[in-house]
Amino acid sequence: MNVNLIESARMKATPPSETLYSIRDLAASFGVTPRALRFYEQQGLITPQRKGATRLYTAADRARLILILRGKRVGFSLAEIKEMLDLEATEHASRGHLENSIERFRARIEDLKRQRDDIDDAIGELEAGVVWMEERLNDREPPEDIKRRARAFEALAAARLVQWSVGPPD
Repeated sequence: MNVNLIESARMKATPPSETLYSIRDLAASFGVTPRALRFYEQQGLITPQRKGATRLYTAADRARLILILRGKRVGFSLAEIKEMLDLEATEHASRGHLENSIERFRARIEDLKRQRDDIDDAIGELEAGVVWMEERLNDREPPEDIKRRARAFEALAAARLVQWSVGPPD
C-alpha cells in the first residue's frame, strides 16, 4: 500500500493544529530537497516525528522551517539559527545570553543595512551606465535633416544608375 496515501488520509483526518506533513510534501512546499530537511534534522534544527522509517512533520516543524529559511536568506549561519530557535524554545534564558543575542542581532542588522546601501549604490551605477549607453545609442542616430539629404542623394544616385544602365540613346 502506498505510504503517501496513508499519510494523506491521516492528514485529512487530523485537526488543522495536528496536521502532519511527509518529507516530500514539506520539501516541495518550500522548494527545498528532502536531503536538506534531513540535514536540518541532523543539525538539530527540526525534529520530525517518526512512524517507522517515515518522517512526519508537524505545524511546529513547518514554522521552524520558515524561520530557518528566512534566517539563511538574511545571512545567518545554521549554528546562529539553531541558537535563535533554541532561545525561542527556552523562556528562561539567562540575561547575559539574551543580551549577547541582542548584540549579535543588532550587528547583523547593521551588516544587512550596509549591504543594502552597497546594493543601492550598485543599482544607481548600473542605471547611470544604462542612461549613458542609451545616450550613445541615440547619438548614433543622424538628425532628420541629414536623413532627408541622404534620401535625396539616394534618389539622385538611383536615377543616374538607371541612365547608365540603359545606355546612351542610339
